[in-house]
Amino acid sequence: MSQKLKQGFMRNVKLGSGILRLLMNLWPPFIGAGIHVERIAPDYTEARVRMRMGLLNRNYMGTHFGGSLYAMTDPFFALLIMHQLGRRYVVWDRASAIDYKLPGRGTVRATFRITPEQIDTIRRATAGGDKYEPTFSVDVLNHQGEVVATVDKTIYVRLKPVSAKA
Repeated sequence: MSQKLKQGFMRNVKLGSGILRLLMNLWPPFIGAGIHVERIAPDYTEARVRMRMGLLNRNYMGTHFGGSLYAMTDPFFALLIMHQLGRRYVVWDRASAIDYKLPGRGTVRATFRITPEQIDTIRRATAGGDKYEPTFSVDVLNHQGEVVATVDKTIYVRLKPVSAKA
């Protein structure tokens, strides 16, 4: 018996980038961590996120809590890829790593980009039904443009199997 690959119900809802941005900004974990999605490009090639320092995301040393720095980067590469590829693909976060460089203070930002060339590479790599696990990196920057943390995200992508419905 073949395993059916499913993703959440929101995966099947066609959302414009502006509506997705609004919904993400209303999502309680982002509100609590002070994370705000500033922009999602209409073609889903870019997303920009910021996080202001607040009481709920500050650690004992008075800097950004590392988990909040990670949370602000968590879903974006998968979302951009998912929306560019369409519903015929399964897209999941596979693995992550974060490298803290400097203490994060004040407002920090991250900009995520997935180019059409990267999407073409994914389509080619998965055309035969094989999984593909590319890794993408994003820097979290402070207000001076210094790198606070670098996050590497490995994304699992596979073309959904064609169902044999007669």
